[in-house]
Amino acid sequence: MGVPFTTISFYLFSVLFLADNLSSHPLCIDSSYPITLKNPLKFCPYNGSSCCDSTQDVQLQKQFQSMNVSDPACAFIVKSILCARCDQFSAELFRVNSVPRSVPILCNSTLSPTSPQSSQAVSNFCSKVWDTCMNVSVLNSPFAHSLLRQGGSSVNSSITKITEMWRSKTDFCNAMGEASSDGSLCFGGEPVSFNNTAEPPSSPSGLCLEKIGNESYLSMVPHPDGSNRAFFSNQKGKIWLATLPREGSAGVIEFDESSPFLDLSDILHFDAEFGLMSIATHPRFTENSRFFASFNCDKTLGPGCEGRCACNSDVNCDPSKLPPDNGAQPCQYQSVIAEFSVGGTNIQPSMASSVSPAEVRRIFTMGLPFTSHHGGQILFGPDGHLYFMMGDGGESGDPYNFSQNKKSLLGKIMRFDVNNSPSAAEMSIEGLWGNYTIPKDNPYVNDSQSQPEIWASGLRNPWRCSFDAERPSYFMCADVGQDKFEEVNIITKGGNYGWRVYEGPYSYTPLTSPGGNTSLNSINPIFPVMGYNHSTVSSKEGSASITGGYFYRSKTDPCMSGRYLYADLYGDAMWEGSEYPKNSGNFTSRLLSYSCAADSPIKCSSVPGSSTPALGYIFSFGEDLNKDVYVLTSSGVYRVVRPSRCKYACSEENTTDVAALSPAPSPSPSHSQATQLSKHLCMSLMIYLSSLVLFMMNCLDM
Repeated sequence: MGVPFTTISFYLFSVLFLADNLSSHPLCIDSSYPITLKNPLKFCPYNGSSCCDSTQDVQLQKQFQSMNVSDPACAFIVKSILCARCDQFSAELFRVNSVPRSVPILCNSTLSPTSPQSSQAVSNFCSKVWDTCMNVSVLNSPFAHSLLRQGGSSVNSSITKITEMWRSKTDFCNAMGEASSDGSLCFGGEPVSFNNTAEPPSSPSGLCLEKIGNESYLSMVPHPDGSNRAFFSNQKGKIWLATLPREGSAGVIEFDESSPFLDLSDILHFDAEFGLMSIATHPRFTENSRFFASFNCDKTLGPGCEGRCACNSDVNCDPSKLPPDNGAQPCQYQSVIAEFSVGGTNIQPSMASSVSPAEVRRIFTMGLPFTSHHGGQILFGPDGHLYFMMGDGGESGDPYNFSQNKKSLLGKIMRFDVNNSPSAAEMSIEGLWGNYTIPKDNPYVNDSQSQPEIWASGLRNPWRCSFDAERPSYFMCADVGQDKFEEVNIITKGGNYGWRVYEGPYSYTPLTSPGGNTSLNSINPIFPVMGYNHSTVSSKEGSASITGGYFYRSKTDPCMSGRYLYADLYGDAMWEGSEYPKNSGNFTSRLLSYSCAADSPIKCSSVPGSSTPALGYIFSFGEDLNKDVYVLTSSGVYRVVRPSRCKYACSEENTTDVAALSPAPSPSPSHSQATQLSKHLCMSLMIYLSSLVLFMMNCLDM
């Protein structure tokens, strides 16, 4: 993906979607992707797409037999609960990104009309489990494991009845069940299915923006200390810590341009697709001061930029035979992840205004075969691990087939444990590319034919990914297309997203393939849930390039709630993706109108002959701690604000309570500094008073 800086104007001529509704995307917990069964499972009642194969089906059958459930009615229920792991939506049933569960979330409430399951019998399934199995002995009961997670330290193995484990049906269902009226998936005794007869919700009237900055950035990360601040980074290598204005306050982003938080411009290589690509704060940044940056360097300009070439013998690629690309030799440029830290033991991370450019640790370094398609985003997941998005390395059509080669890290999403450093032996044996360890649950950690760093494969050039704040299992990544299609994927463990066998939903045939080909039948690709055809947008560049965004979770615009927002880099076009039914993975994408508020703090310029604001290049999206969404463009920084400010109709907006829509920011650093100063003064005063009391007592004794 290119990141050019010339001034351009683009016009949207037509909106002709290839497919508004792409097929629903299953989410599994124990397999890299759902498999298509050639024959139905023999034990569990699943056919077609399933998260279990025949081997796992036999294992579940043996587990069930070991329980020795004597009552037939209870046995039928217990079997269905065990088999829920084979459901194609099991990731939602088990909430795999939080505390692992031994049983799925059981339906436990009266369902709303829009709930995925519509049967009243389903709504009482948890009660049915209790009523049917309450006095039945179940050896190695899965319900006992859930009891442990409620705070108990151990469970007597002789306890086999749920009435011996739980005091009442209410306690049992509070622990095992979950209200389904919020639209979340729950297990009702049968494979999850959805009622698709109703129409999806209507699209919002439009997206209202206010311009709060004139500068151009690639990345935005909120300061995790609870303040109204965020880090902004530009491609040239500078990172600023800025104060965000309250929505509707007529304020703008405030920072000292001459005093960046971190300046890496002297050590990185900046060009069209090179530079400072991404930043991230450690989940415990306020405690450990750990700050991370992803950037590119040129090994010909000095030491410290030397990593193993991504084109190597392991992937049947000889860098000496690769032609120069834009004047650069293979692996002249490197992708780097480095760690930095707030210096000084007496400085609290929330008080720091700058970071030393001296690296604390070089996490990762890899030489790039060509000068494009190297992604570069870093992102901490809800599991505390660092995810790294890497493109296929460049050249049209991925000629060396890096994306499908699991010995290559190109065209992959990687997952690192940066909380532990590897030993010298581990680095030697595992062939690590830097200073990190491999999470034990990475999908290929025990596969000698794959790199253990890989979390997902088959990507061309992922440009901006995010985890949904409300549903961490929804890991969304936009992937830039080649000739036809720009796509948005739900990333799952071990998932293969098809490139270069497929470009989105289309099969793809490369013009040249010195690195060999991958057959259509040899992979089980996961197709995109959203996207757009190149014919949808038109630009002087003659192409399209997607920019991924976020599920909108702010209260500022309630009519955007729960919709995924994404855009095209080159054309003035943004889309919202609506999922219906909820948690089905079935999305409808629609072009989104947008305009600039008349009272925008900074006046927005318009596309000639139109009232649409001229955003220029849409580089990235950002999100603050209040979940307000920002659009980072070549013309400045824009924030999504209340629809009424652009006279868009939104029946859910409470225009009489503006303050409730934009909570007051937490105390700023200056306030914190004042508080610290007050504490020091109080302590000094107490010491002084204590000394005075002792002096007076001595005087009385004289």
